[in-house]
Amino acid sequence: MKVAINVLKIFFYTFLISLGLACLFFGYSDRTVDELKANYAKPPSLFLKLGELDVHYRAEGNQSDSIPLVLLHGTGSSLHTYDDWVTLLKPERRVVRMDLPAFGLTGPFPDRNYSINHYVEFLQQFLIKLKIKKCILAGNSLGGQIAGAFAIQHPEMVEKLILIDAAGYKFESKSAPIAFRLARMPVINKLLTFITPKFMARASVENVYFDKSKVTDSLVDRYFELTLREGNRQALVDRLTANIDTFDFKDIRSIKQRTLVMWGDHDMLIPISNAFKFHDDLPNDTIVILKQIGHVPMEEAPYKSIEALLAFLKNQ
Repeated sequence: MKVAINVLKIFFYTFLISLGLACLFFGYSDRTVDELKANYAKPPSLFLKLGELDVHYRAEGNQSDSIPLVLLHGTGSSLHTYDDWVTLLKPERRVVRMDLPAFGLTGPFPDRNYSINHYVEFLQQFLIKLKIKKCILAGNSLGGQIAGAFAIQHPEMVEKLILIDAAGYKFESKSAPIAFRLARMPVINKLLTFITPKFMARASVENVYFDKSKVTDSLVDRYFELTLREGNRQALVDRLTANIDTFDFKDIRSIKQRTLVMWGDHDMLIPISNAFKFHDDLPNDTIVILKQIGHVPMEEAPYKSIEALLAFLKNQ
């Protein structure tokens, strides 16, 4: 009995020492929005008050474009994931993007409700506030699921739909970012809200890229620093432990708008088989599979992916 107690004591003290060292070397305090604005809210960034949220967004390009392109990012990302696309699009098109609640500078939903329906409500309020009656709606990953659900619930506000490695159907990842896996683990996910090693941010970004050489230090810094925005780490845990919303194929079949399904063939997070599920269920879609590209084509391969986008937009 004494031996067992001694072993437990050793285990307990070892755990405390390990936890202390982890906090010392990998513990990071939350960063305020004001601290982060200098790097991540430079012009043309704006902030829009929606209830208790102060939404970080950008509206750029041709202001005479009456049906703007609205871009939604994925889990753990921010509006910056579309930087290269916007540079190429804005000479001719109006482009609107925002940091979704839980991510970037917008920060968490006050009620911690991360259901897809809640995101759809948020998007509707955001578009109404900007007086956008109809848009071309594009989304990557989580953003793609929100875009699809929005098109189902508010078809009158969507001219065309673009789904980029979109969530929505059930799937099993071949490989998920380590941050996603830890965020779903009880107890461990509590530690994740204040112990956030930078190498974990790099590993998570590399996980969604096919070409790891494109994962630069500045890219990792952006993902890492925006994760530290006050409330975002808890929001990530809340989002990834929420009930998983999925599409019913009957709902998908109700989407009549022309839809582009764009997918990286080396997406380890959401398998390419899901691209063909969308293709089978959508009544009016074009599918484009991008070779040797991962989960975030608009970020990893902006020029190749935007070719597919522009071809789709030009084809009436």
